[in-house]
Amino acid sequence: MFKDIKISDALELTNITFIDLRSEKEYKEDTIPGAVNVPLFNNEERAQVGTVYKQVGVEDAKKLGMDIVGTKLSNIYMRIKEYANGKMPVMFCWRGGMRSQFVASVMSSMGLPVYRIEGGYKSYRKFVYHYLYQQEIPYQVIVLHGLTGVGKTKILEQLHSENEPVLDLEDLASHRGSVYGKINMPPSPTQKSFESYIFQKIYSFKDRDYFFVECESKRIGNVYVPPRVHEKIKNGCKILIYSSLENRVQRIIEDYTTGSDNNIEKLQKATTKLEKYLGNNKVKELNLMLDEHKYSDVFAYLLTKYYDPLYKYPQQPDNNYDYSVSSDQLEFAVKNIQNYIENRLLS
Repeated sequence: MFKDIKISDALELTNITFIDLRSEKEYKEDTIPGAVNVPLFNNEERAQVGTVYKQVGVEDAKKLGMDIVGTKLSNIYMRIKEYANGKMPVMFCWRGGMRSQFVASVMSSMGLPVYRIEGGYKSYRKFVYHYLYQQEIPYQVIVLHGLTGVGKTKILEQLHSENEPVLDLEDLASHRGSVYGKINMPPSPTQKSFESYIFQKIYSFKDRDYFFVECESKRIGNVYVPPRVHEKIKNGCKILIYSSLENRVQRIIEDYTTGSDNNIEKLQKATTKLEKYLGNNKVKELNLMLDEHKYSDVFAYLLTKYYDPLYKYPQQPDNNYDYSVSSDQLEFAVKNIQNYIENRLLS
């Protein structure tokens, strides 16, 4: 017999595999991070059952559903067993209804023990919303500030590699936060998926007292940082990162020109979006320079004439920040930040 389990308890389990029984469309919009999709009905089948339910009635919809599922049971069983790979399957549908109840019962009858999440995905989404929107986030937040190209993301990556708790919002949003932000980045998540990724990260820090994050605006690409998270960022411990213009330009070249034809067309398209700030003639000039592979000149201009005046961060140590550090030697900067946190905040 399968066992129902609350989402709060499911999230504490180890050696499990989340199985999302909803349609591909539902799964794509959002799911529990790490869940695999074994849809009981695909998108078209779900629409058919829904239409019969609305236009004919419940019993006819159930019959159609059983007819559809009957041909799939063996495949569903094998897929769940394969995905579980010795771990306990924890399955869910939209609201803990017939889809998950049916599959859980069949799996149990075939000798595969499973958990089923009470309330399904809906209870998970409610849990995430409460965590991110309604309760206080119980961590001290260390926030990296600094001009474009100083290496804030690279510092976060290095901190993460050393097992420090890191919330990389740009990575979760698949966007670097400027008009160039989608270049060399994977497809963007939905708002709900973005929130699930944030929740998963912060929730995983529960044995720590703090986490690192980069200072971000409320919007990153097409997604928005939940208000309580953004408030934490605004009021966190402020660490200023500064670096030479030469090193900043080099980092940007590395980030944005590694791709097919050095991403020239994408860079030009993004630069054109700055026309109302830089003027038509300057944009044409910059795009011509990109054609000529004069990346250093283009990025140096964009930094000094547009991004630096826009963000107005200091380019040297500043007493308005809790700590300031040069990132010209990245590993040295990371060690200095870790020492500061250990000696000043955690002692």
